[in-house]
Amino acid sequence: MLILVVDDQPLNCRLLQTMLEHQHYDVLVANNGQEALDLLYEHDVDIVLLDVMMPVMDGFETAPKIKEHAGDVYLPVIFITALEDHASFEKCLHVGGDDFIHKPFDRIVLSAKIRAHARTRKLSKEANEQKKQLEYHYNQIEREHEIVEHIFRNALSGQQDFADLCDYHLSPASMFNGDMFLMAKSPIGGFYCLLGDFTGHGLAAAVGALPASKIFYTMVQKGMAVNDIAAELNSSLNTLLPGHMFCAAAIIEISSSGRNLSAWLGGFPDIYLIDGQGQILKTIESQHMSLGILDEDEFERNTLHFEVDVGTRIVMATDGIIESEAPDGELFGEQRLIDVLSCKVDVSTKDIIQQVREYSGHKEQQDDLSIAIINCLPDTSTEALPPEYSTLPFNISISLNAQQMRYTDPVLELVDILSQVEGLHAHRSNVFLLLSEAYNNSLDHGVLGLQSDLKNQDDGFIEYYQQRARALESLKDALIIINVRFCPDEFCLVFNICDSGNGFDHSSTALHKSQQEHGRGVELLSEIAKSVTYNQVGNEVELVYSLR
Repeated sequence: MLILVVDDQPLNCRLLQTMLEHQHYDVLVANNGQEALDLLYEHDVDIVLLDVMMPVMDGFETAPKIKEHAGDVYLPVIFITALEDHASFEKCLHVGGDDFIHKPFDRIVLSAKIRAHARTRKLSKEANEQKKQLEYHYNQIEREHEIVEHIFRNALSGQQDFADLCDYHLSPASMFNGDMFLMAKSPIGGFYCLLGDFTGHGLAAAVGALPASKIFYTMVQKGMAVNDIAAELNSSLNTLLPGHMFCAAAIIEISSSGRNLSAWLGGFPDIYLIDGQGQILKTIESQHMSLGILDEDEFERNTLHFEVDVGTRIVMATDGIIESEAPDGELFGEQRLIDVLSCKVDVSTKDIIQQVREYSGHKEQQDDLSIAIINCLPDTSTEALPPEYSTLPFNISISLNAQQMRYTDPVLELVDILSQVEGLHAHRSNVFLLLSEAYNNSLDHGVLGLQSDLKNQDDGFIEYYQQRARALESLKDALIIINVRFCPDEFCLVFNICDSGNGFDHSSTALHKSQQEHGRGVELLSEIAKSVTYNQVGNEVELVYSLR
């Protein structure tokens, strides 16, 4: 331990130095305050014995500078004084002194005081070192959080803004949001939304948003149904997340007309259909367990379908809204949310969040707050001025063998190619639907010979797709030919899909009924195409689509 003795009297300095060195302390000596400060800058001093009355710089002026130099670490300053008045003692404490020792010196008292202050300084140095370590780790965590936040922000930055269709608010309880809200338009003009709430909040809860968002956007781009999206999300999250984590979710699709709604809800609070006045038209309750809990063979795909009026609004909120607490502990609850919805015409998420915060007394939120209001409106992306069309006619022919059918999905790639042709992008939605329906009918019913009415049975979807996978795996010597002809003079596209299968009865009532129940069907082709013509066997179909 290094002790600095500061006194202008040589006798006092020698006496203190001898006493301290006899007790095995290292000693430095200064004759005034300035010399003491110079030594402090050069040595790691543990205790300062400081005289009050000195030339150049006295003890009263030196003490605060010593404390400033010491910073956060406790450096005891023990005043050496012959003064006896209380005012002097008070001033010593005021300027930074920690203790006193009177002249002449008592060796036992001096030794006891040095040991006591040495223990305090040791604890202070340990605490300061721990503080530095905590600051280092905190800065490391902050840096890692910045990196993760950057990754999250860029991973989710592909989401478009649909201000006319959707008003939403996300307010995380910590740096990372355990809730996620995704929205996108499909190639066939449908508007999809997913509001999910992972177990807990913060980074641990947010990690599931990355794989979930990728699956959502990919499947919406392919025009998949909400139950297919839910099934894929469930399978992925069930594999990735630990057993105690899951995601309560609501997935909805609004058709391009704005009049048809499909919804899949798992472990999610009720969502509401309201009119412009905020009056409840229908309450939709969750029908399934949260995503990530059930295995694939246990997962339920059942989807709710509703016909709605254009302008109907859909309100979906995570449980952070209804479980917000007032200062007395009472929950905000579903009824208050319903009341807030009708508090004004065209209520916004900002109005709702304001009511929730006022109810909770503006205290720190305990859970993520997320709410979305979606407007059921028709897709207007094709209502612009008539496009200019390419004047160059062309033909595209694709032949798929069994292996290619097993591992490729030609529809989306073909639609992407056609969309590059001048004027055809405006028809992307309808072209996708025509090709998707015709190709899937040709593959599933023509080549593989599957029966769609199987889907109407209990666990029928699972059995259907299991049969499909087995049939594809064992498929040999099969062929599907897709021909596309662009006729600019006649303003039409002609699609011809032919397969090597035995054909199927496209006029079958059972097939029509089954397809209608699942939202796709042969009859939909007739609604979109100018003409639909099958050959006698049923293994070839020609679709003429008008561009006018």
